[in-house]
Amino acid sequence: MADIRNTVKKIIPTNFFKKIEPYGHLVEAIAANARYGSPSRKMHVIGVTGTNGKTTTTFLIHRMLHEAGFKVGMLSTVAYGIGDDIKPQIEHITTAQSGILQKRLRDFKRAGVEWVVLETSSHSLAQYRVWGIPYEIAVLTNVTNDHLDYHGNFDNYLEAKRRLFVLAGQNGRKLGIVNDDDPNAKKFINTTPRSVTYGIKNGNLRADKIKLAADHVAYHVKAGNDEYNIRVNIPGEFNISNSLAALAIGRELGLTPQQIEKGIAALEGVEGRMMIVNEGQKFKVIIDFASTPDAFERLFDAVRPVTKGKLVAVFGSAGRRDEAKRAIQGEIAGRIGDEVVLTEEDDRDVDGNEILQQIASGAEKAGKKLNSNMFLVHDRVEAIKFAMTRVKSADDTVVILGKGHEKTIERADGAHPWSEIETTRQALKNL
Repeated sequence: MADIRNTVKKIIPTNFFKKIEPYGHLVEAIAANARYGSPSRKMHVIGVTGTNGKTTTTFLIHRMLHEAGFKVGMLSTVAYGIGDDIKPQIEHITTAQSGILQKRLRDFKRAGVEWVVLETSSHSLAQYRVWGIPYEIAVLTNVTNDHLDYHGNFDNYLEAKRRLFVLAGQNGRKLGIVNDDDPNAKKFINTTPRSVTYGIKNGNLRADKIKLAADHVAYHVKAGNDEYNIRVNIPGEFNISNSLAALAIGRELGLTPQQIEKGIAALEGVEGRMMIVNEGQKFKVIIDFASTPDAFERLFDAVRPVTKGKLVAVFGSAGRRDEAKRAIQGEIAGRIGDEVVLTEEDDRDVDGNEILQQIASGAEKAGKKLNSNMFLVHDRVEAIKFAMTRVKSADDTVVILGKGHEKTIERADGAHPWSEIETTRQALKNL
């Protein structure tokens, strides 16, 4: 089916293809459901959507339910599997194409899975790729500008996310769990018959007594007669919000405070998400998937306060994606970071030097100067190596952003094998 879609895409006008594409995916989804026997029909499905935080929230919910004894499967950008048997996601996509998705759900069903935590992208919702999946709980992490190259405008993007809540409002628990700190929260809260809100500033479940550390966050929540002392073993204030969504799920499913606390603390990390890499070097190195202005703001706001020394950022911006965000990301990194090393990030068939210049314009606006505290190193391997030479002290931090867990890097001649983690480890070993 994918080959047929690619052929059609080449022979008809782009604007017309965009209009009919979702219906092609719908046909594929219906066929996949028929082929694999609508495997999710008798399972309880929790959908997690949002611009940032989807993957970590999915992992937190899955780990908490697994620790509590639930037979639970997970499908995310990074990985999929059941319980402790988690396999890496190879596809360069958040929610798998319907054929792969339904096959994995069929395998889950055969293994006796009763609950599924499914990271659900705006693309998969707009394209009807998740047709036939009976979501009964929908989780929103946040909504900021992203994927506008596909959706056209923010309202379309927002509406695609809201579809998850429309679907959840038709099945089982009919519950929406919404980050009430997000400016668009009300548009989601009113979509499901039942809703629970959470947040740091607002919400039914609100964090207080917050403690931020270089390797974790901790906080307290009082809800009714229950109290929770939560520790998340991934740094960053935004992981308070992500874990509050998991806490809301735990309360809905009847877990005790002790089960919720233990389950959230049991997650040691997520590949490519605020991931600390240590090869014995003095300074700190963090790998994260951040690739939007909002994600940059969140990450730098988390890392800057715990970095007493120099903060160096390595990042790029993908070709054939939203160009408007490039200068904005450059400005954010240039304003908060001490040095920036700009490099390739899935250039595809776009001139990589042109992309770097667009990012650099934002960094220059923030006061960065070429070859002084802003460097353009197009080859990503060399850029990572170079960044390691710019820091020495235990108080320094290097953040490497944009690729995270991904196993390929896309260039003009196609996809090449890639591992941000192994590339970084090797650079550290060679210091």
